[in-house]
Amino acid sequence: MNWVNESTIQEFILLGFSDRPWLEFPLFVIFLISYIVTIFGNLTIILVSRLDSKLHTPMYFFLTNLSLLDLCYTTCTVPQMLVNLCSNRKVISYGGCVAQLFIFLALGATECLLLAVMSLDRFVAICRPLHYSVLMHQRLCLQLAAASWITGFGNSVWLSTLTLQLPLCDPYVIDHFLCEVPALLKLSCVDTTANEAELFLVSVLFHLIPLTLILTSYAFIVQAVLRIQSAEGRQKAFGTCGSHLIVVSLFYGTATSMYLQPPSPSSKDRGKMVSLFYGIIAPMLNPLIYTLRSKEVKEAFKRLAARVFLIKR
Repeated sequence: MNWVNESTIQEFILLGFSDRPWLEFPLFVIFLISYIVTIFGNLTIILVSRLDSKLHTPMYFFLTNLSLLDLCYTTCTVPQMLVNLCSNRKVISYGGCVAQLFIFLALGATECLLLAVMSLDRFVAICRPLHYSVLMHQRLCLQLAAASWITGFGNSVWLSTLTLQLPLCDPYVIDHFLCEVPALLKLSCVDTTANEAELFLVSVLFHLIPLTLILTSYAFIVQAVLRIQSAEGRQKAFGTCGSHLIVVSLFYGTATSMYLQPPSPSSKDRGKMVSLFYGIIAPMLNPLIYTLRSKEVKEAFKRLAARVFLIKR
């Protein structure tokens, strides 16, 4: 292997699932359908939440941020994957790899924080209902959302810089279908123990700490709900949190298995499948989970569709 300066690198080869060529066409169909559903579902939530005044609440403001994040998440990876699945040369340019690495890291960290912020909103709504409008005012919501995005992108600048400073060895073959930190570390010509330790530390900070905050919030929420006398009131309270809990379980379950489990002989394929799930499948499921479980979203969508129909007439 040759130690080469990054300035001479033109492109990387993404192996993806090229060792299983019979999988490529089914995967292309699945990814294409998932991408279309993701774009349509998340755009629908953004438009309905912004155009319907009854959804101008903190919960739907944060949900709009989550939908925007999911749109960016899939767009930074899926188009390149679709191109490679149809091509004999499965490559990505050096600049494209850097951009993909930076955006993927930034959005992953931002989603961890945003889900924690959403749990805080649910805690205030259920445990402090009389003070909800005072505590969760517009300025605070904007600050919390901005802090999530800025912290996520700041973390990405740091991790991306540390990773891209490593000298890489020829051939530039990434045994993955996207540019992630663990995959790029395997191309380095030097010892990456320090980088792996830093990645693990960041994973703990951005996964376990927000998850602890989420679980703590829901522990108080459960206590508050159990004190509600009527069964209908308890069901309504749990209903407002159910969608968020499902999304949290999907995201943290897969992300934790990716970054916080020790390496194993099957970790290579496990990493690919987990990345597929939280990078493609989860963003597609999130809008479905919220729309199918939320009566408010379904009613807002009906009102918006009725308005569009009347305008056309």
